[in-house]
Amino acid sequence: MRDNIKYKGLRKKLANKLRKKGIIDEKVLSIIEKIPRHLFFDEVFHNKFAYDDIAFPIGEDQTISQPYTVAFQTSLLEVKKRHKILEIGTGSGYQTAVLCELGARVYSIERQRNLYNKTSIMLRKMSYSPKLFLGDGFKGNKSFAPYDSIIVTCGAPFIPEELKMQLKINGRMVIPVENTLSNGEQTQQMKLIVRLNENDFSEQNFGEFKFVPMLNDIN
Repeated sequence: MRDNIKYKGLRKKLANKLRKKGIIDEKVLSIIEKIPRHLFFDEVFHNKFAYDDIAFPIGEDQTISQPYTVAFQTSLLEVKKRHKILEIGTGSGYQTAVLCELGARVYSIERQRNLYNKTSIMLRKMSYSPKLFLGDGFKGNKSFAPYDSIIVTCGAPFIPEELKMQLKINGRMVIPVENTLSNGEQTQQMKLIVRLNENDFSEQNFGEFKFVPMLNDIN
């Protein structure tokens, strides 16, 4: 797995850029600076796009999330070591790697078989060991519930009730939910859901983001 001084320098610049954009969680920023994001790209794109603060296509109509978005969502989770975290949308595995570096026990669901196979191999090569599943993210994974946190990395049409009920008491879910702006543009509103007790949840909004849509068919 190839890394070098040049890429390390680019990661440092990326972390500084995210800091200037308002990310204040230094644990998250140090991990952004540590993980070789270029390895989650096809090699032809390593030098051009890997350390730009942009989302980028990874095939199967999916993208690797913008570093700012990864840092923002991760910061909202308030991850602690040994936290059990459910990720909806493994994708390239970059967000998964960030959570693993924070010391979380990660359970991640991907609906695209080709991405699931490719990402499983990549994460093993990088010595990460999350539990990966091919399945329907709307249903979550009851087998390992309840979770300290749930992170959804695709734009949900609504907040799935099954996911909410898989949170621990005081557990946090970060999820982008479809929102239509006054000009008709489709975006997602980033929401933080906290489970207060068995039946009650709080909800906060954290601005507009853009994600690929959350789907439930498995390919």
